[in-house]
Amino acid sequence: MPELVFFSGTMDCGKSTLALQIEHNRSARGLVGMIFTRNDRAGEGKLSSRLGLVTDAVEVGDGADLYAHLVDHLSQGRRADYVIADEAQFLAPEQIDQLARVVDDLELDVYAFGITTDFRSKLFPGSQRLVELADRVEVLQVEALCWCGARATHNARTVGGVMVVEGAQVVVGDVTGSADEVGYEVLCRRHHRRRMTAATAHAAALSPDVLPVSSA
Repeated sequence: MPELVFFSGTMDCGKSTLALQIEHNRSARGLVGMIFTRNDRAGEGKLSSRLGLVTDAVEVGDGADLYAHLVDHLSQGRRADYVIADEAQFLAPEQIDQLARVVDDLELDVYAFGITTDFRSKLFPGSQRLVELADRVEVLQVEALCWCGARATHNARTVGGVMVVEGAQVVVGDVTGSADEVGYEVLCRRHHRRRMTAATAHAAALSPDVLPVSSA
């Protein structure tokens, strides 16, 4: 049976690489995919990986109807055997509903890839809707690591290496950006709570963690 599968994880854990691998494996068997993306690091209409791989994709704009796009594509006699949606956290909830309809009505597998939470540890609306609707949610097994070596579970937005917790939910950046611009860093929960990035941690002497002591 066709499925809506949500592959989730932090930044830098290989989501786009897996999307490109799925595309490669299926196209090598003669299947044709429809690839959607939004706000990819490589620019409009691209699906790219930090490993340097890139392929063309359909850029999803505000108000775009993904189900109608597929119906129009198929009604013109063109093929689509499966759908890949990268950067799915940036899709609107109603666009996730449209992807679910692609699975149910057009009987195509849909593989969605995205970050679950934003830099404030709040669910992206698109990711929330995917969790609500997906047949399966797969957490990627390639673990991104915090600067301390622990498993990274949170995405931090940085400016000049300093973590920020205010601003628009969507600001395009990358984990490889220069230090003086908006960027992102993956952190463990402890260091996300403490707003301690690699830059700020290395600029200060770290003392051992201690339990809070009350004078009462």
